[in-house]
Amino acid sequence: MYVQRLERLRALMSELSVDAMLIASDVNRTYMTGFVGTAGFVVVTDRRAVLLTDFRYVTQAGQQAPDYEIVEHAAGKHMDKIHELLREEGVKRLGFEQQHVSYGAYVAYSAALQGVELVPTDRVVEKLRMIKDANELQIMQEAAELADRTFSHILTKLKPGVKELDIALEIEMFIRSNGGTSTSFDTIVASGERSALPHGRASERVLQKDEFVKLDFGAYYKGYCSDITRTVVLGKPTDKHREIYDRVLEAQLSCLNGLKPGMTGREGDALARDIIVKYGFGDNFGHGTGHSLGMEIHESPRLSTGDETVLEPGMTMTVEPGIYLPGFGGVRIEDDVVFTETGIRILTQSTKQFIILD
Repeated sequence: MYVQRLERLRALMSELSVDAMLIASDVNRTYMTGFVGTAGFVVVTDRRAVLLTDFRYVTQAGQQAPDYEIVEHAAGKHMDKIHELLREEGVKRLGFEQQHVSYGAYVAYSAALQGVELVPTDRVVEKLRMIKDANELQIMQEAAELADRTFSHILTKLKPGVKELDIALEIEMFIRSNGGTSTSFDTIVASGERSALPHGRASERVLQKDEFVKLDFGAYYKGYCSDITRTVVLGKPTDKHREIYDRVLEAQLSCLNGLKPGMTGREGDALARDIIVKYGFGDNFGHGTGHSLGMEIHESPRLSTGDETVLEPGMTMTVEPGIYLPGFGGVRIEDDVVFTETGIRILTQSTKQFIILD
């Protein structure tokens, strides 16, 4: 698996005309090597793949990254060792990750790597990460199934008088107790008027009768994220509750039914957005229809009005349209999907029926 990733990276390096690639991002380092320690650099040339780390992680690196040559550097001396390696390999042009290198780090690189041209690159490893392999997809399916089980569990805990924060804690405890490392992000539990906040993190607010409860959470499992949103009603819903729920569900199903490889992120977004606009709620849907996810909760590309990326088999994305009415409440319905050769496969399977909890 990691050998194939190296081959794909080297192909991109050739296109960029760089002799070597320096990877400093924690997530990208793990993707390329399998090493999950918190300190290390990766240097890839056309014939060598090297993971540099300090004394604390040498043994771990050897166990987790057997496809890499492990080089130990002294504390605070990683750039000296990198420079030595680059001289050995005759590297003249070194690609670096411009999104993950601060200006201060760039200055340090320039000072330490005399004689080497530093070439900024744009999300090189992230482009590899867009397409998930079979192992990644299996883990993401399991993460989605854990999110589904969590939703079923949390439905038994929703009742008037319980704090949003208590629901969020119960979600995290269930995920951790069932094999997850943690939640994928800070859990959103937003009830009543707060459900109109697209990213309303759990608060001290107490759940009350006759109102929406919006739940947005995910399981971080074996290094990958899932992400699901469901909106339910405690007590008796009004016609307005039913209306906006039905509109969001129609939009989400339209997108799920129409998504296929070959369309752009903008075109995918329109599958849901056009439905919401048709019913007069366009101004109440101010975010994109979805985003890629994987090792991180937000990856690229996205289902949004400005994304012209062509969607390909192996990409994993959320589909999550919403309607948010300030002073009343909001609905979002979200599933995780993977693009196949002809369409999509839905990873999350929790019911999307209009759930009313008495």
